[in-house]
Amino acid sequence: MALDPKAQAALALHRFGFGPRAGSLAAIASDPRGALLADLERLGAGQIYNPALMSGAEASRAVFEFNAERAAKDRLERQRREAEKQRLAEAGMEAPMAGNSEAEPKPDPTPPMAQQIFLAEAQARLDAAVNAEIGFVERLVWFWSNHFCISAEKVLARPGGYERERIRAHVLGKFADMLLAVESDPAMLIYLDNAQSIGPTSVAGINRTRGLNENLAREILELHTLGVRTVYSQDDVTSFAKVLTGWTLLQQVSDPVHGGEFIFIKRMHEPGPQTVIGKTYDDTGVEQGRAVLRDLARHPATAAHVAEKLARHFVADEPPRELVDRLAQRFRDSDGDLKEVAKALVTAPEAWSPAPGKIKRPGEWRVAILRATGRAGDIRRMLRGQTTLGEPWWRPPSPKGFSDDNAAWIGGLAQRLDIANAFAQRVADRVDVEAALETGLGPLASEETRQAIARAESRAQALTLLIMAPEFQRR
Repeated sequence: MALDPKAQAALALHRFGFGPRAGSLAAIASDPRGALLADLERLGAGQIYNPALMSGAEASRAVFEFNAERAAKDRLERQRREAEKQRLAEAGMEAPMAGNSEAEPKPDPTPPMAQQIFLAEAQARLDAAVNAEIGFVERLVWFWSNHFCISAEKVLARPGGYERERIRAHVLGKFADMLLAVESDPAMLIYLDNAQSIGPTSVAGINRTRGLNENLAREILELHTLGVRTVYSQDDVTSFAKVLTGWTLLQQVSDPVHGGEFIFIKRMHEPGPQTVIGKTYDDTGVEQGRAVLRDLARHPATAAHVAEKLARHFVADEPPRELVDRLAQRFRDSDGDLKEVAKALVTAPEAWSPAPGKIKRPGEWRVAILRATGRAGDIRRMLRGQTTLGEPWWRPPSPKGFSDDNAAWIGGLAQRLDIANAFAQRVADRVDVEAALETGLGPLASEETRQAIARAESRAQALTLLIMAPEFQRR
C-alpha cells in the first residue's frame, strides 16, 4: 500500500535518519527522496568542525603526558609522606593515625585525561545526530564506524578522533580511500594487534622473539572487504599479515612531538614478494600493503559484501536480492564511490517498503527520542543507558561490531521500558506529548497508539507509551 507524502517523509526520516524533529515532516513531505539526496550534497556533510577536539595522535600524546605527570605527582607525594614518617620517628613521635587528613594524600579531583577526551568526543557525536536536519549522512557515519570498528577498551581516548579523521572524512568518498585510512590508523593497528607484528625473517624478527600477528589481516579480509568464507584462504591471511608487518606507530615516550602517529618501520617488515588472492606483490615497503588494500577495495566480493551489509542495516535482515545486486553494481561501476552507492540505496524502490523491517538499535532509538521531544542530550546519561541496552558507544563486543540483526536487540525491550520510564518521569512536565506524537510519528502512528496515549493516566505515562510504541521502535 502506497503511503501519502507526509507518511513517506516520516518513513524516510526514521529509516534513513534518526527520526523526525519539529517541523521536519512538513519540510520534506513534497519530496522525501529528494531531501535524502540533498543531504548527501550538503556542504560539510558528515563532518564535525570543533577546534577543541583533538586528533587521535594529539589525544594519545595528551593522555601519555597527563598520566606521566600524575604518576610523578603521586611519587612525590609518597616520598613526602615517607620523609615525614621518618622525621617523626627520629623525633620519637608517632605518625598520625590513618584517616587523619593531614597524613593521607588528598585525592586528585581531575578525571583522567582519556575520560575527558572520550566524553567530549561522545558529546560531539550525540549533538551531531540530535541536531542533524535530515540525518542520513550521520547514519552513514555510524554505519561505517561500526563496519570499521575499534574499541575504547584498548584505545580509550582515540575513537572520536578516529571516527572524525577516518570515517567522517571519507564517508561520501571512495571506499578505497576510507579503507587505506582506517587500516593505517594507529587506533586500528593497536586494536587488532598489528602494531607489534614482526616479519619472521625481518631484521627485527631475527633479533627478537616476537613474531607475526594475523589479526588485522584476517579481519580486513573477513569483515572489512571480501566477507567471511569468500575467495581467500588461510595462506592469503598469512601472506597478507606479512605484507602488513612494519605498520605501527611512533611511541610517545621517545617522540613527544609525533608520538601516536603512523610509521612504517622497515626492519620489522617481512622482506620479499607476497601472494594474496592470486596476485603477487613485490616488496615495495609500505606501498606493498597499500597496493593490496587498493585491490581488495575493488574486488567484486567486496562490492557484494558491502552491498549486503548496507541493505541489511537500512532495510531488512533479509534484504531483497534486487536491492543488494543494485547496490553492488553501483559500487563496481563507480569504483567504490560511497556517495553514489548511498544514492542508489535511497532511490531503489525496494528500500521503501511501507512495513518497518528493522528494530532501531539502542543508539538510534534514544536519539530519535531526543529529536521527537526537543530535549538536549546529556552524554553521561546517554553512555550509561547505552551500556544498559547492550550497545556501549565505541565498545563493540568484537571486531565484527554491533549486530544489525533484529534478533540481537529484541531481547532488550524490557530494558528500554525502564529507560523510557525514567526519561518520561524526568522530562514529562516539559514535553507536550501530543506535539511529540505528531513530530515523532505523525501519520505513522497507529490508532491503537493514539488511543493508548489519549487514555494515559499521566503525562509521563503518555510519553512512555509514545516512545515504546511499536512504530517508534522500528524503522
